[in-house]
Amino acid sequence: MTEIQIVREFLSALEALDVDRALALAAPGMVYQNVPLPPARGLPAVEKTLRAMTRYGTGFEARVHNIAANGPVVLTERTDVLEAGSWRAEFWVCGTFEVHDGLITLWRDYFDWTTFLAASAKGLGGVLRAALSPRPRTRTS
Repeated sequence: MTEIQIVREFLSALEALDVDRALALAAPGMVYQNVPLPPARGLPAVEKTLRAMTRYGTGFEARVHNIAANGPVVLTERTDVLEAGSWRAEFWVCGTFEVHDGLITLWRDYFDWTTFLAASAKGLGGVLRAALSPRPRTRTS
């Protein structure tokens, strides 16, 4: 697989909430960071982070708009969609991946916190609308 194919497969595994499949593409010393948060260093720390995401999240989508590689470095421009129950947030993300010997050694995402917080608030509004909307009545015999 090419570096781009490895990154696409990794994101596809995350979309399926298949942490084991995603980790099979990760190097033992992988570093994962959502800038400016502290990085998760090493496979156990990355696994802990990904499992927490799937424990609290019920869905993930990575809509890749652009992807490019220069040697081992793969850059993605995408819209990420996070779901937790009826809460949903869509926001723009740029990601940098480094792939060596067929495994991801670095995954660093950059996003705008203001956009993320606005998407989160919009998602919360959807949860509140769903909770407050009248439910259709069912007939009882």
